[in-house]
Amino acid sequence: MKQVTVQPMADVRDMYTAHTLMRREFRLLPRAVRDVAPGNTRQTAIVAAHAQKVCLILHLHHKGEDLVLWPLLLERGGERAAAIVPTMEEQHHGIEAALHDVNELLPTWQSTAQGGENLATAFDVLLDRLLEHMTMEEQEILPLAEKFVTAAEWDKLGEHGLAATPKKALPLSLGMMMYEGDPDVIKEILSHAPLVARLIMPIVAPRIYASQAKRVYGTPTPPRCGA
Repeated sequence: MKQVTVQPMADVRDMYTAHTLMRREFRLLPRAVRDVAPGNTRQTAIVAAHAQKVCLILHLHHKGEDLVLWPLLLERGGERAAAIVPTMEEQHHGIEAALHDVNELLPTWQSTAQGGENLATAFDVLLDRLLEHMTMEEQEILPLAEKFVTAAEWDKLGEHGLAATPKKALPLSLGMMMYEGDPDVIKEILSHAPLVARLIMPIVAPRIYASQAKRVYGTPTPPRCGA
């Protein structure tokens, strides 16, 4: 009798962790921009550098979905996937357009500390589009992923973002996830890292984010998503 191998399916909890990070940071950034006094280029440099890192996280997150997740769901998810994936793709286009506007405004604001309200408004638009998208994704896409995407295929999403992220930015990214992330999810993410990173990052990464948050938001403990 032929033995059937049952593959483990996607554990999507890490997606909720990523969404929590993005909800928090993109909610905080408009105020962080507005709080910088005109002419204070020292602070614009700090806030702009952080904003660029968070924007990169978002861009890579969505790029991985475009390359890995949507094709798998369209192939296997039947009518339900066929009905929702095009909406997800359209929302990605809208988010990328908003990201483009932010990235166009950031350099001038960073170097001159002028035009902050225009940049903050661009972040407001990005946040609105992102919140709509993530809510729909959690309601419609993640249940499909749990049903039709294997754990190994799901891991490719994270691998894509990891490969494209500058190594020096990884501790901060992990610290942003750990700030509100499920400890079990963080442990699973770190299980794929080298031993030294598994031992050091749980200590170092939260400190790096606390220091960054203090510089950007004025507090090492910025408001959490549930606050």
